[in-house]
Amino acid sequence: MKLPHVVLGALLGTNIAMIAGPAEATATWVGPLSTRGRYVVDANGDRFKLKSGNWHGASGTWNGSGDIADPANHHAGEKADQIPLGLDRASLEEILDGFAELGINSIRLPFSNQMIHDTTPVQVPKNPGLSGRTPLQIYDAVIERLTARGFAVILNNHTNTSRWCCGVDGNERWNTSQTVQRWQDDWVFMARRYKANKRVVGADLYNEVRRDILDDPNWGLGDDHDWQQASQRVADRIQLEANPDLLIIVEGINWFGIPADGLPHGRPTLEPVRDLSHTLIDSGKLVYSAHFYGYTGPNHSGATGVGETHDPRYQDLSPQELRDVVYRQAFYVAAEAGTHFNAPVWFSEFGVGGRENNDPKSRDWFNRFVDYLVQTDADFAFWPLVGFHTNRTGNGWALLHWDAAGNRMGLYDGDDWRQPAWTRLMNAASRSGPIPQSERWSMLNLDHADFQASRAVRAMPDWNAGARKGACPDGQRVIGLSHTGNRGLCTGAWTSSGYAVVRDESYVEADWASGYTKVQCPPDHYLVGYSVKGAAFDAGLCAKSPTPLGRNGRTVWFDRGDNRSSGGGDFARGHYKGQCATNEYIAGVAYTGRVGSNRTPDAILCRF
Repeated sequence: MKLPHVVLGALLGTNIAMIAGPAEATATWVGPLSTRGRYVVDANGDRFKLKSGNWHGASGTWNGSGDIADPANHHAGEKADQIPLGLDRASLEEILDGFAELGINSIRLPFSNQMIHDTTPVQVPKNPGLSGRTPLQIYDAVIERLTARGFAVILNNHTNTSRWCCGVDGNERWNTSQTVQRWQDDWVFMARRYKANKRVVGADLYNEVRRDILDDPNWGLGDDHDWQQASQRVADRIQLEANPDLLIIVEGINWFGIPADGLPHGRPTLEPVRDLSHTLIDSGKLVYSAHFYGYTGPNHSGATGVGETHDPRYQDLSPQELRDVVYRQAFYVAAEAGTHFNAPVWFSEFGVGGRENNDPKSRDWFNRFVDYLVQTDADFAFWPLVGFHTNRTGNGWALLHWDAAGNRMGLYDGDDWRQPAWTRLMNAASRSGPIPQSERWSMLNLDHADFQASRAVRAMPDWNAGARKGACPDGQRVIGLSHTGNRGLCTGAWTSSGYAVVRDESYVEADWASGYTKVQCPPDHYLVGYSVKGAAFDAGLCAKSPTPLGRNGRTVWFDRGDNRSSGGGDFARGHYKGQCATNEYIAGVAYTGRVGSNRTPDAILCRF
């Protein structure tokens, strides 16, 4: 049964004092967070570099077979009971002290949908103030203490069920083991739950989307395996119904195809974003993320034995090859400013085994990947922060380990080869201070359904029933259209005082596209949306400017080739596009129904 929505303070009540330890740190940053170009910034506009770690456990550690109560049936013997790992071995405050020593400022905190709904009390002897609470209530308490001590928290929907990720495990997609409705509703619930806490800063929508036994995920096909569409829709619900302050974090596709030599397979990661990016209702909240481990590769699943191919792993690549492939698969999104896809890229998982790892290839890869993070001033999150040890042996991947008696083994104990690289990463020079606002560019995509990224327009009655409709985020205007493909490009920071829908030539004042049908906005209006039926342009949505607009104009034809001003990037790859300059606005759209034409946009009237 779904837990009721509750106010966090009422839920925790006086129990907070039972787990309170050291005085809260004075944080130097102010939430909520947002984005400017490739950077995450705080509420003051200062750069907030995500120097993060993953604290797993609430998403599950059970391997999926055998007695779930037996630690041997959990990943690396690390039984978590659907709560952040290690709370049965050390006090919450001791664990957070360890995070502070590592120098991180933010925590990626995975959870499973199963954890949200599990009402079974958990016993946590090392933290008596937490014992007897449900997994979700313990998750609440952990977030309260993390944020009180100054850490930013990013909620990460890691799995549907509480199983160790990430093979063919029933958690391959957001809707593999549950309905899309359940997934979306759970996100709305979680986003609302922490809305009052401005140091809960992000919603990481789903972890490592990948192929199941029979089916691949895709990016843009419009079916129930379409991760781009699914993430766009749940982001809309989070922003409209729950918490518009959160960063919306979208990871790319982690794996497609069958891992066998000669058959198509690979790790697309963020490569599809170049052609089809997200446009949020609340601009300045989108972050993309990607995962890199040395034992995987651009076309290697990371398997050894069954499922292993002869493709190179990332650790097999030369330094230059590694830089090139990480740029192609992910970092270009952050590096290529002034494009519709430009956003921060958060390397939200990377890591390698520590003391017991004697593999020179994986060690060398880790150092080279850290070098890349340093050189690019990239945001990152190490996997994982917490693990178990027995007499200083064990899984060894974590930066902090505790044994059953509560004895800690840390990165800085003197025998972990990763310590110099970690110190180099944490102390690296980074851009800081105020980040100026930059021109925002947004893509409209009417491939399969309405794409109305405007709160104001969504609140209106249906302005063109029976058509697919697109609208720019509030404050932006349409600056470009594609000849075919139903794509649009938005930019700007304009205000409006009302809307008009135009379907004909009622407002045409001069024949700026002779022989073509012209749909033109009324005077002092500019195009903020459009609708299509099939491939054909159907109507324009025009916003009224509160001040008079310029009347000078030019006709931009794009029926036989691109005719674009600079900025925004290729918002409709493979299609002709027309685009006004940034000091102009679209006042009209022209098309023809002649034989051989499909009433698609052929020209736009750019005014200034």
